[in-house]
Amino acid sequence: METIRSRLKLVKQAEPVRLRRRTSQLYSREDARHLGTGVWRVALCSVAFRLANCFLVQTSFVPDEYWQSLEVAHHMVFKYGHLTWEWKAGIRGFSYPLVFAFMYKILALMNCDSVYLLIWLPRITQALLAAFADVKLFYLVQTLENSHVSKWTFFCQLCSWFTWYCCTRTLTNSMEATLTTLALFYYPLPGSTTHSSKKYLTLVALAVIVRPTALIVWFPLLIHHFWQEDNKLRFITHHVIPVGALTLMSSTLIDCLFYNKWTLVQFNFLKLNVLHGVADFYGSHPWHWYLTQGFPAVIGPHLPLFLHGCTLASKRYRVLLVAVVWTVLVYSCLPHKEFRFIYPVLPICMLFSGISLAKLKTWRRVAAYGLLGTNLLAALYTGLIHQRGALDVTGRLQMLCDTAIASAAPQPDLLFLMPCHSTPFYSHVHCPIKMRFLECPPDLGDEGYSDEAEQFFAEPLRWLGLSFPSRSSLPTHLVLFDSLEKEISPFLEGNKFVRTATIFHTHFPEGRVGGYILIYERHPETDRTHYSDP
Repeated sequence: METIRSRLKLVKQAEPVRLRRRTSQLYSREDARHLGTGVWRVALCSVAFRLANCFLVQTSFVPDEYWQSLEVAHHMVFKYGHLTWEWKAGIRGFSYPLVFAFMYKILALMNCDSVYLLIWLPRITQALLAAFADVKLFYLVQTLENSHVSKWTFFCQLCSWFTWYCCTRTLTNSMEATLTTLALFYYPLPGSTTHSSKKYLTLVALAVIVRPTALIVWFPLLIHHFWQEDNKLRFITHHVIPVGALTLMSSTLIDCLFYNKWTLVQFNFLKLNVLHGVADFYGSHPWHWYLTQGFPAVIGPHLPLFLHGCTLASKRYRVLLVAVVWTVLVYSCLPHKEFRFIYPVLPICMLFSGISLAKLKTWRRVAAYGLLGTNLLAALYTGLIHQRGALDVTGRLQMLCDTAIASAAPQPDLLFLMPCHSTPFYSHVHCPIKMRFLECPPDLGDEGYSDEAEQFFAEPLRWLGLSFPSRSSLPTHLVLFDSLEKEISPFLEGNKFVRTATIFHTHFPEGRVGGYILIYERHPETDRTHYSDP
């Protein structure tokens, strides 16, 4: 009897525990359901936003977004085009262009390889990857902080004018920034519940394959993880070495296949850019450029919030702040500097900006509206107006190709009298017409080296006279900036070249880059009517 009573007592005591467990399970399921719904909303919002972002960026930024990706992919699939000196020197890897080449090949097999799809499909892919990175950033901050901070971080990420300007472009820097954000989601930050060493190391390795300089951003983060790891030997042997070896072998195999010889791209990149200082050929800046111009311009109106967020963030984010400072300082030591080089640290900066906005109370609404308004103006201007002529002119040239094919007329022969790589090439024309531009490879010690672009701009009329001694050798069309027009006007008039298009490029012409791009056509028999873009 006593035994029965004791058992009943134990059952009664256990009931509340079971009830609490069931209640806890119900609450956790409900929280997971709400969390899942919230993530889907964020995902749909981000995808819609980045697709709009993609189609509202209609300007050019730097030549690499075409010449190191789409032009290479076009050459791989369609077997015509131009590969720059980097591919001849073996300092670029084929892994990244191979992604776009795969798309181009599918389009070609389906007989759907229109210029429109060749241009926009890679950019739509970049936009979807950028949206995926936005969602991961939101979810990461939600697990580290709370939904309040994650919403404001997401707001800051979407507001960033430079992210808008870059994330949908086919730049290696854009892919590097996307992969860095995805890797941070799995990085072992204190309090993170999504930690996976293999996943984040794989993403870091892919970023390094796409652009070797990605290792600069991740160096302090990798050192910090190694220092915090309890079993350091296991971390090296079970994670770092297998992931690094597999990705390096895969990329090397791809490069050897397309170079048709043994090529270690990462070594060639280091040798030419660091040991031989080839990057200096494209310009140098003072050591403080990133501190006084580069970083403030890239982070834009977020800068006060970022600085405020750095003072509020907990110690667990210190390693992220170190990564930002380290990256800016390392790039400051290199002579050649560009805004896009520090783009991969921008998502990290958005975390600190989000923390700042979440902590603000009285001034939060003013700060949010100010952030939105200033970034919106910069994003729309740089995305729709500034340097759009480089893309608009290729559309006009593609029409020339269509006209020649439809009328069975002689194929156009185009010469770009512009700073080298000023416009996209066959990836945006997709027609095997004859096109030529002024080349400007750096001096790699080759015999007979010459910088064609430098020789032309030093004495344009003399260069034209030597290059085209007879009228039969003249091109049918010339493409040039308006800043050059007056200087070569004797050549244009003497050889019956008539301006047929005036295309707006920028409100801020600088040096050899003019405000308008001009197309001249040689038509000795009859004058052509001049027209301008509205």
